[in-house]
Amino acid sequence: MAQYSVNRQNHFNPSNSDLHEVVMLADQDGNIINSFGSASNIPIAAGDVSGYSHINKFGYTGTDQNGTATVWDANNTTAIYPYPAAGVVTMTSTSGGDTGAEVEIQGLDGDYNQVIENINIGSTGAVTFSRIFRARMTSASNAGDVTINQGGNLAAKILTGNGQTLMAVYTIPAGKTGYLLKFQGSMDKSNAPVKFKLFARPFGNGFNLKGQWGTQGGNTVDYDYPVPLVFTEKTDLRIDVETSGTCGNGAIFDLILVDNG
Repeated sequence: MAQYSVNRQNHFNPSNSDLHEVVMLADQDGNIINSFGSASNIPIAAGDVSGYSHINKFGYTGTDQNGTATVWDANNTTAIYPYPAAGVVTMTSTSGGDTGAEVEIQGLDGDYNQVIENINIGSTGAVTFSRIFRARMTSASNAGDVTINQGGNLAAKILTGNGQTLMAVYTIPAGKTGYLLKFQGSMDKSNAPVKFKLFARPFGNGFNLKGQWGTQGGNTVDYDYPVPLVFTEKTDLRIDVETSGTCGNGAIFDLILVDNG
């Protein structure tokens, strides 16, 4: 593109010694877009920016919590998210009326690539999942608690009437880098001090604490990252909560995913 020198009152040309490179964000049709703030995120959400995508993860504890647990639907039976071994998906429900209802499973396959499979409750899937980070009812809301097993072990739950999982758990897909933009935590009681903890596990390593926020009195925690946290492919992310009184807790985080060059 043409570049203009304000000082020289003339366009740059190849004979100038001070030519510089300009880097800009464009949509898939080559249109330059705003690369700062929320305005730049609208084309990403619309799928107009090649190689960029967004994931919004939101979770809520399945029961009121007193102690330490991951923010997900099954904290009452499995406090910390278990990361079950890879395997095919099976589903059951506490209500016979849910049998045969279709559920969309979103996650990663055995090679950590993004995959979606639709499975009926009471049936077994065909895809090997290494991670499940979301499931939702596609035909009707669920009359009972839907248990989603991966390789025979609990991976997700859809609680009665919710229609989808509420799990603050995610894994960066293969071939992508995740940029964490925002975190929010909430509680539903005014008399329980709460700590929210962001854990990350790079592939082949252990979990590390990447952020910790405390609150009480029913106040939310909101934190924007002016410089995003960077997570490499196959990194596991989860939000844990530590309470000093019985309360329900929610957590939300937003990531921009960028294809690795």
